[in-house]
Amino acid sequence: MRPHLLIACLVSLLLAACGSTPPVPERQPPKAVERPTGSAKAHDVVIYALSLIDTDYRFGGKNPDAGLDCSGMVSYIYGRAAGVKVSGSAADIARRGRPIDRDGLRPGDLVFFNTRNASFSHVGIYIGDDRFVHAPSSTGRVRIDQLGARYYAQRFETARSYFD
Repeated sequence: MRPHLLIACLVSLLLAACGSTPPVPERQPPKAVERPTGSAKAHDVVIYALSLIDTDYRFGGKNPDAGLDCSGMVSYIYGRAAGVKVSGSAADIARRGRPIDRDGLRPGDLVFFNTRNASFSHVGIYIGDDRFVHAPSSTGRVRIDQLGARYYAQRFETARSYFD
């Protein structure tokens, strides 16, 4: 009787071993999607734009001493910080830039809005984290706003880049 008991135990052990669940492989954390960083010139543009916060607004203004409007601010900053000639109205600047998806925005890129019932009537400089610097006439000073803020989200039109 003992051999039968021994065989029964061995069969039970084999069946138990076959019925166990295999070890779960260790899960690797998902790889973060790497976004290319902006160029050194683009970062200089952002730093220069931040230095102009609270500069007075002036329609047609092209330098901080006299006041800046949105396109004058972009032209001034791009010229001084990056040596890139950008001129004309916001619409002119939009036509010459390289189109990019909103999801592909990098600091230093330009964001365009329809704020006067006219395409590309306002422009700002994207600084990262869904924020941009611009010269809105409503407050009279250069400031930072959120792209996701209701007013700007409803009026966002496109983004352009002047950098690689």
